[in-house]
Amino acid sequence: MTFCGVVSIAGRPNVGKSTLLNKLIGQKLSITAHKPQTTRHSIHGIHTEGEHQIIYVDTPGIHVTGTQKLNQVLNRTASSSLHDVDVIILLLQAMVWNDDDQRAYDMVSQSGVPFFIAVNKIDTIKHKEDLLPFLTKIPSHERLQQVMLISARKGAGVDALVGGVSKLIPEAPWQFGPDELTNRSSRFLASEAVREQLTRLLSAELPYALSVEIETFEESPDLLRIGAVIWVDKSSQKGIVIGKGGAQLKEVGTRARSTLETLFGTKVFLKLWVRVKEGWADDDRALRSLGYENP
Repeated sequence: MTFCGVVSIAGRPNVGKSTLLNKLIGQKLSITAHKPQTTRHSIHGIHTEGEHQIIYVDTPGIHVTGTQKLNQVLNRTASSSLHDVDVIILLLQAMVWNDDDQRAYDMVSQSGVPFFIAVNKIDTIKHKEDLLPFLTKIPSHERLQQVMLISARKGAGVDALVGGVSKLIPEAPWQFGPDELTNRSSRFLASEAVREQLTRLLSAELPYALSVEIETFEESPDLLRIGAVIWVDKSSQKGIVIGKGGAQLKEVGTRARSTLETLFGTKVFLKLWVRVKEGWADDDRALRSLGYENP
């Protein structure tokens, strides 16, 4: 007898969804950064243990503001992940409930799917009794299974969350092999590794004008050669990404290569280029060409 089900991880931007996915899988799949909208694509992380295979779906953050086509695509991607799933984990940040949280709650509670609320980042709260007023304000719902306290970064409460979710996973054949970790290609993971370092290293606004496309991906027994194009929105941004004497781009490449060597378990030669595609974030055709889903 085997059990298999899909669990969507939902919530507003920058609440820790990708960190939680990585903790659940036990390996880094989703990129993380302390900036909203780091996640732009849905990614499946597969955890197989015993008779259970759980397919977790990390999604872009649900948000109210933002009028570009990219924002609309991200919200549609997040919304589509709340349907045809078995369970939803709605992630909140301890002591925070804003308009984006309310929208995420409304979408999850209206999905018709049973859900858990996981209150994240409890490790940042010095006095746990301070959480009580916050917890009492969380709306109740007939499909809300339980409100749980977790720290996705440190792992506190995550095993209990998995235990609760596992009880709702239906009896079904596994959809993936026992050793598979994701539905995404190696090229996709490579592009995300580069974009993660751009998001972490560059100023607050610039990462939202960037996208990464893998042009070459050549495997040999002892070396992986990757060529990646960093697309920027305006000519003025190209110099910022490259940096003085190429220093910024070199640092991005060094950090991304380290991540890729850990991910793929081999030496990596990484070549980066910076090119301009004006207005790509507000252009349907450009978004499709860069691999953005449009559910």
